[in-house]
Amino acid sequence: MKVLTFTVVVGALVVLAAGCGRGTDAAPPQGTSGNAGQSGANAQISVQPVGGGTLPGITVIGTGSAKAVPDVSDWSFGVQSDADTASAALRDASWAAHRIVAALRHAGIAKDDLQTEQVSLYPRMTNDGRAVIGYSASSSVHATVRHIAKAGSVVDAAVRAGANQVSGPALSVSDSKAQYRAAADAALDDARSRAEAIAAKLGVTLGAPVAVVESGGGSPVPIYDQAALSAEMSIEPGTQEISATLTVTFAIS
Repeated sequence: MKVLTFTVVVGALVVLAAGCGRGTDAAPPQGTSGNAGQSGANAQISVQPVGGGTLPGITVIGTGSAKAVPDVSDWSFGVQSDADTASAALRDASWAAHRIVAALRHAGIAKDDLQTEQVSLYPRMTNDGRAVIGYSASSSVHATVRHIAKAGSVVDAAVRAGANQVSGPALSVSDSKAQYRAAADAALDDARSRAEAIAAKLGVTLGAPVAVVESGGGSPVPIYDQAALSAEMSIEPGTQEISATLTVTFAIS
């Protein structure tokens, strides 16, 4: 008698019986299908022989999530300068950018957390577009604020130094390992719950997990409790949702 493994694809909980009372020379069934009594959804069971005495199993996908409070904010501070010549516009923008960087360093931002994003130069034209009347240069720097409570003072310092273009915050969690472990635990519980429901309908006994595949944690999803930026420059971090997805195979008997 060949050992059979069951792969179950379920759109809703379905009771299906796959007969395996065949002789050792008979070809295994390719699959069966049936309708759920309540939802009418279809499910399929494919039965394939495997060697080496591998036990049959049920494979399910479980998901879980955990919330974390962001503690890091990312900002972009830029400046635009206008001048009659391209070199003068670039010089003015460069000086302004240096002042902004110095102000950010003085506000406590580490050198490694500052990065020039872009430098651009373009001509300013007359209304009819036929003549150049000057040039505009812009420069921006990216800053990572690792203590979110200081974000307001950092933004104020950049603006006082001459930043006339500000964007942010992009909020993130500096260390989400603990939250991801909690999300993975919830995903495993979810997988077992799904497998138990399927096993009960099939009339088999669910065993221990024999294989687990991590599908990767989902990108943090911001869930803001309040507006991220208020008129007083206070930052409301809200929460972010850390997710995990596991594909788990449970032994059955």
